[in-house]
Amino acid sequence: MNPDYSLIVSQQRAFFNSNATKPVAFRIQQLRKLKNALQTNEQALMKAIDSDFKKSEFDTYTNELMLVYADINEAVRKVKKWARRKRTRTNLINFPAKSYVIPEPLGVSLIIGAWNYPYQLSFAPMVAAIAAGCTVILKPSELPAATSRVMARIIAENFPQEYITVVEGSISETTALLEQKFDKIFFTGSVPVGHIVYQAAAKQLIPVTLELGGKSPAFITESCNMKMSVKRLVWAKFLNAGQTCIAPDYVLVHQSVKQTFLDALSAEIHQSDFRIENGNYVQIINHRNGERLSALLDQSTIYLGGTYNRETRYFEPTVLTDSTFEDRVMQEEIFGPILPVITYNDLSEAIQQVKERPKPLSCYIFTSDSRIKQRILQEVSFGGGAVNDAIMHVSNSHLPFGGVGESGIGSYHGIAGFNAFSHYKSILDKPTWFELNLKYSPHSLKKLNFIKKVLK
Repeated sequence: MNPDYSLIVSQQRAFFNSNATKPVAFRIQQLRKLKNALQTNEQALMKAIDSDFKKSEFDTYTNELMLVYADINEAVRKVKKWARRKRTRTNLINFPAKSYVIPEPLGVSLIIGAWNYPYQLSFAPMVAAIAAGCTVILKPSELPAATSRVMARIIAENFPQEYITVVEGSISETTALLEQKFDKIFFTGSVPVGHIVYQAAAKQLIPVTLELGGKSPAFITESCNMKMSVKRLVWAKFLNAGQTCIAPDYVLVHQSVKQTFLDALSAEIHQSDFRIENGNYVQIINHRNGERLSALLDQSTIYLGGTYNRETRYFEPTVLTDSTFEDRVMQEEIFGPILPVITYNDLSEAIQQVKERPKPLSCYIFTSDSRIKQRILQEVSFGGGAVNDAIMHVSNSHLPFGGVGESGIGSYHGIAGFNAFSHYKSILDKPTWFELNLKYSPHSLKKLNFIKKVLK
C-alpha cells in the first residue's frame, strides 16, 4: 500500500504558504546546502551509479554532477536578478501609471526524473525549482535502484520533508502521485509516459514541462570536415551507450561521401575502445532494454558490431548501413548504441523525410556550407541542436533546453529553468492624483472620437 501522498503534499503546501521559501536568501542557502550535500556524498553517488550502470567516475562527474554543480553555481549567482520584479512600458491609455511583472513561485512541484542520467535529470530541475522558490517532491526512476536509494538518503538527511522529499517506487507510486494536486509537474522520460503524465495533469489543469525524446537526425553533408565530424558524432552517439535522449538517433549522409564516412566511423569507434572495464562505456540499464535493442537489428544491414552480452549487459557499438525509413529500427527511438546510416542524393528529399515524422528533440548538421546550414535550420523543426557538433548544446545554460511537438513541452536550464517553475504576475500600478474621465459615463461622441484619435 502506498503512503498517504496527500499528507506530504498538504505539508508542503502549508510550508509554501507560510512564505518560508520565498525570500531569495533562503533559496540561496538551500542551493548551497544541496551542493554541499552532493559533494560530501560524492563517493556514495559514484558507488551507487557504478552498481547500476558500471558508469565510471569520469563519466559520472562530467556527464552528471559537474552539470548539476554548474546549475547550482549559476542559480546562486543570478537568482537575485531572476527574482527581481521587471519594469515594462505602460501604454498611453493608462497614463499616468507604471507597469511591472513579479516572478512568483508556482508552489508545490512534482519532479519525475529519468533513469539514463539519474542524478543530472533529477537534480537539475530540482535546482530550478529551489531557485524559483518552490517545494519539491522528487520521484526518481526505479530502474537504477541504487541511485534512487542514495538520492533519497541524501535528501532526507539534509532537508525537511515539508520542503523537499524523495518518493521511491515504480509505476504504482508514480500513478498515485499523479492523482495529487500539484502546482507544477516536471517530467523527463519517454513519449508514451509523457502522454500519461500530460493527461493526468490536464484533469487538474496543472502546468507541465515535458522533456521527452524522439528520433534526432544528424546530417553529414558533402562539405563537412569528415574527421572532426565523425569524432564528435561517435562520442555523442555512444556516450552512455547511446542511452541519451539527445543522442543522434540516425545519420543522413550524402551518397558521395558515404564510404568515406563509414571508413572514418569504423576507425573512430575502434580507436575509442568502448569497453565497460576501461570506463569508456556503460551497461545497458537492464536485460529488457538489451533484448529490445537486439530485436531492432536486421542482420543483413549490420556494418559494424551487433552483439549483445546478456550476462554483462554489454551492447557492442553498432552501425547499420543501407538503412531505410521503413526499417524496424527507424520506427521508434533507439535509445541505445545502434546507429542507422541512411544515404541521400537530394537534400530536399532528406529534409522532407525528416519533416514527415514527429518533430525531434535534437538535430545535428555537419557542414561547411552556410547555405545548407541555414536551409536545414530554417526548414526542420526540432527542440535544439548544434552545427558541427552534437549533444554539447545541453551544456550551455544560456540555451533553453526542451523539445517541440512530441519531443516535449517547455524548457529549462539557467533562467529558463527558473521560468519553468515561476508565474510572472503582471501589475498595473496607478497613482490617484489624476484620472482622465474618458471611460466613465456619461458616454459621448466627443469622448469616442478622442479615444479613436489617440488609439489610431
